[in-house]
Amino acid sequence: MRRSSVVVGLALAVAAGVMAGGVTAVARAEPAAVWGAAAHVVAPVVAPRPAAQPAAVVPAPAPAAPRPAPAAPPAPAAKPAPAKPAGVPCAATVRACIDLAHNKAWLLRGGVVEYGPVPITSGRPGYRTPVGTFRVLSKERVHLSRAFDNAPMPYSVFFIPGIAFHQGSLSVTSHGCIHLSKAAAIRFYGSLARGDVVQAVR
Repeated sequence: MRRSSVVVGLALAVAAGVMAGGVTAVARAEPAAVWGAAAHVVAPVVAPRPAAQPAAVVPAPAPAAPRPAPAAPPAPAAKPAPAKPAGVPCAATVRACIDLAHNKAWLLRGGVVEYGPVPITSGRPGYRTPVGTFRVLSKERVHLSRAFDNAPMPYSVFFIPGIAFHQGSLSVTSHGCIHLSKAAAIRFYGSLARGDVVQAVR
């Protein structure tokens, strides 16, 4: 009886060990089974990404060509000088002309003879009337020359300091002034104004 109890006990112990070992084996085998199953799982195929293409380089626009500067307007053509009036040796732009070589004088307006020629006398040697272009400086109805003993100089039109058109002798030369007849002196005095151009030529 005791022997059979021992055998039964041993059988139970073996069964228990087998069960325990089986469980352990199963437990040990489970990870392998799991990993084995996982090994048969096909991973999804991921297509490789295309290599990034370099950004296209857009050339910078060429700088605009500078606009040519506008052409300067042509300079106005110089007006030709008015022709000298026939028989007058002075420029057409003067107001009074004196020809010292031929003892004549004129009044002009706009290049046209207004009065003359009229006879004159001019400066004697040592007191020659200057040649050139001048402007009327002043006028005096009756001027007395302090330089020459208060000699009267009626209808004086000064175009150089101390030198004037005025009434005087047409047979005696002067100390530089232009002698005119009384009628001519009155006309010159009435016609000429301060700033008018007077030209004397020889």
